[in-house]
Amino acid sequence: MNKTLALVLLITVLLFSPSFAQEKIEPTWESINGREYPQWFKDAKLGIFIHWGLYSVPSYGGKESYGEWYLRGLQMKDSLRTNFMKKNYGKDFTYRDFAPLFKAELFNPDQWADLFEKAGAKYVLFVSKHHDGYCLWPSKQAPGWNSVDVGPKRDLVGDLTKAVRKKGLKMGLYYSLPEWNNKLHRWYTDPHENVGNYVDKVMIPQFKDLISTYKPSVVFTDGEWFNSAKDWHAKELISWYYNTVGKEAIVNNRWGSGSDTGFLTPEYSAGISSPDRPWAECRGIGRSFGLNRNEELDAYMTPKDLIHFFAKAVGNGGGITLNIGPKADGQIPLLQQERLLQLGAWIKTNEEAIYASKPWTTMGEEKKITKTRIDANIDFYWARNTAIKPIKEDNFDITWEGYITPKFSETYTLEAKADDGIRVYIDGKLVLDQWKNKDQEFEGNVMNNVNTEKATNTITLEKGKKHLLKVDYFESRQNAFAHLFWKSKHQEREAIPASAFSLTAAKNSAPGLKGTYSSMMQHIAYTTNNDNLYAISLEWPENEVLVLNVPKPLKNTEITLLGRKGKLKWKFKKDRLHIYLNAVSYNEMPSNAAWVFKIKGYLKK
Repeated sequence: MNKTLALVLLITVLLFSPSFAQEKIEPTWESINGREYPQWFKDAKLGIFIHWGLYSVPSYGGKESYGEWYLRGLQMKDSLRTNFMKKNYGKDFTYRDFAPLFKAELFNPDQWADLFEKAGAKYVLFVSKHHDGYCLWPSKQAPGWNSVDVGPKRDLVGDLTKAVRKKGLKMGLYYSLPEWNNKLHRWYTDPHENVGNYVDKVMIPQFKDLISTYKPSVVFTDGEWFNSAKDWHAKELISWYYNTVGKEAIVNNRWGSGSDTGFLTPEYSAGISSPDRPWAECRGIGRSFGLNRNEELDAYMTPKDLIHFFAKAVGNGGGITLNIGPKADGQIPLLQQERLLQLGAWIKTNEEAIYASKPWTTMGEEKKITKTRIDANIDFYWARNTAIKPIKEDNFDITWEGYITPKFSETYTLEAKADDGIRVYIDGKLVLDQWKNKDQEFEGNVMNNVNTEKATNTITLEKGKKHLLKVDYFESRQNAFAHLFWKSKHQEREAIPASAFSLTAAKNSAPGLKGTYSSMMQHIAYTTNNDNLYAISLEWPENEVLVLNVPKPLKNTEITLLGRKGKLKWKFKKDRLHIYLNAVSYNEMPSNAAWVFKIKGYLKK
């Protein structure tokens, strides 16, 4: 046998050996779900999401809205966006006219990639096409509506892909399945069941062109919620993608009803717990994905908020895909850059507790917290925000107490609207009861995804009398609001004003209602790595003793604070591990946000 033939045979054996070649994935859910999720994604913990496109030109919306939904706001004739458009661009200006203004003249993909690496990210997720259909690569299915034909006149997907991979990071792409304004199917406007022609002629060939050209390690689809996985040809596209890219490929879970695959993608939630299936919370540093210049500073996470959010996600078995919204010129806002660097500095100190870590049997420790304040009335729309820090964004309760005094002696119609539940008691009697948990799954409709149910009832009230009032409220998941209205023969319908409420029955009582807010708060997150247990404390104990509810370590176990030299003293008493921190000086503290304590070799016992 000559050397050439031997070499050919060796290569053939290697190519067809199980360790060298990936088994072909068939277009069935059994085959797709039988495939292992890639380990690199489970280990990564942090990715950077990037929403950047034509919507970055106006970069405007309601304070709680998504900036990238600008076109949909115009289609709905939203007064905020339409008036902004007329005032700043003229009455005849259309969304398509933003394309030449999206110039990306300051876009430097190498600088972006360098920032993402310093942030501690292991992958990048770039929006290649959002719901407006504008493509950030030269898509043949979008002539005149892509970044090479109009606007920057460059392949933004290609340029960033090269820079990200040069840094050793994985590259992923977001792709919107539907489009708001495609002539073959206008999402939200045309009947959902008529999407087939668009899918066959635009979506499928465009998706395959995108994947074939850039071979992303991650595919994040979106906009699936009105149609089934069958409508989107999900099985065929996912299996084709896996076979095209190989073992490192992974998809998300947004492929339409009837599908149950991919990593989970909770959005602007208080987090989930799922150690058995990869997940990554996706959210912005502020309240929008695309840049929204109408946001207030309070909408942005503080460095401590961000670090706590990330640590809890990792402890609960997942990670986060943290979004940035660049300006139309390609600059990442400085506040967003600062937050990324602050998170990256914390991760660098504590990386052994983060990357490739796994959740422990106990993912964390919680305690109930309560905050009280005086509220003028009950007329709140928190959207996806916390009602009051440190109360969680989801799964919280409120009780309002005080007195209500009407202007007229007559029958009033009371109306309560809430997401999720509200009960109203007057003079000890239950008069309104809308105690229903919608338990929303995120459907993507950020403008209307709320519980619109309401409760109404009539009650006779006496002019000038202080009627005892109690209102109970609970929030489960996603959007949150609470409104209490009244109307009568002489009273127009309105949110009951502050002037009608008082704290006590006294004649000169202060106005308002006492609001008691409560939720659970996680203050410890646990991770494991290389037989070590890591306790991430989200608060520094006031008495300088960290008490952990864990089984007793071995006698010679070493406990250290990551980022600080030296061992810490500890004792196990009353079934709790007590770690003494009085030896830690202020100058030795590696952080002022969260502290990671390493219990070395704890899992070996």
